[in-house]
Amino acid sequence: MSYLATTFSNLIHQSAFFSITFGNLIMIAVALVFLYLAIAKGFEPLLLVPIAFGMLLVNIYPDIMADPAKTADGSGGLLHYFYILDEMGILPPLIFMGVGAMTDFGPLIANPSSFLLGAAAQFGVYIAYFMAIFMGFNGKAAAAISIIGGADGPTSIFLAGKMGQSEYLGAIAVAAYSYMSLVPIIQPPIMKALTTEEERKIKMAQLRPVSKLEKILFPIIVTIVVCLILPTTAPLVGMLMLGNLFRESGVVHQLTETASNALMYIVVILLGTSVGATTSAEAFLKADTLKIVLLGLIAFAFGTAAGVILGKIMCKATHGRVNPLIGAAGVSAVPMSARVAQKVGAKADPTNFLLMHAMGPNVAGVIGTAVAAGTFMAIFGVK
Repeated sequence: MSYLATTFSNLIHQSAFFSITFGNLIMIAVALVFLYLAIAKGFEPLLLVPIAFGMLLVNIYPDIMADPAKTADGSGGLLHYFYILDEMGILPPLIFMGVGAMTDFGPLIANPSSFLLGAAAQFGVYIAYFMAIFMGFNGKAAAAISIIGGADGPTSIFLAGKMGQSEYLGAIAVAAYSYMSLVPIIQPPIMKALTTEEERKIKMAQLRPVSKLEKILFPIIVTIVVCLILPTTAPLVGMLMLGNLFRESGVVHQLTETASNALMYIVVILLGTSVGATTSAEAFLKADTLKIVLLGLIAFAFGTAAGVILGKIMCKATHGRVNPLIGAAGVSAVPMSARVAQKVGAKADPTNFLLMHAMGPNVAGVIGTAVAAGTFMAIFGVK
């Protein structure tokens, strides 16, 4: 009888009810909200579902992220081993390869001025960097936080890992992916506030056809030029361009299919759940986390605004041939921000089709954010 009582007592005390804290309950509630937004509202479910579920798991069973170096028997938690791939900078470049394999760079090649819009949208990154310094973060932490302004989760994770900012990685990644998911909510008010009804109705001329040779040469030339100037960008820019070369060469269909589907989604699962699992209540519910979330929002808003403002300048310079809305797509949330530009433009005029024009700045933004990350790495001597 005592054996049964002891066994029953052990089972009860091993349950999470005896160890869960109020902070854990808050984070569980946040995870449930994210799952609701992903499933019920369709806000980037491929990102939010694994992140939210990782958040849910770690706040019920913290040992799922246990570091083997800190446990008595040397065993680590499942998601800790996934997380090591984030810290080592392995998963983000693989995401970039998948993005390259999925994306048509033709609109950017057809309209090279899109590079300017992609560059303008990086303004939010540098604004956030100086604001983070002002708020008391060290230079490396400020750099990692500022990349959130590009609405680029993989780059944010990559830079935080390279800069050795593991303590902030969870907050940075969750903020970046949250803003990527909330692009359809955050961007339209900024876009409408900075443009007139007439500007939003501007129809852009059809883009010129891009030859197969141009599409093949583009990733090769970009890799050579960018990586010679900033070698630290090679893991991100190199993998992005490799994926695109798979797509455009036309001779490696199996690699294109694998990079853009099976491999891409495996990496999303590993990265999403491990990032979500960094948000234990003890690690996440801090004043610095709130600062990071605020700085990310400021960076994203300023990046969107800078792209639209440069779009307005280009509109004036070209006598109304450029719709300023496409400038908002300069943040590197591919293809979400391009779709938002299309949606806002179509709301002003249902016959307006801006998607392909917006994809140019969108792709340029991906490259621009990777270059910004490489610049920070070069400044701080990180390889």
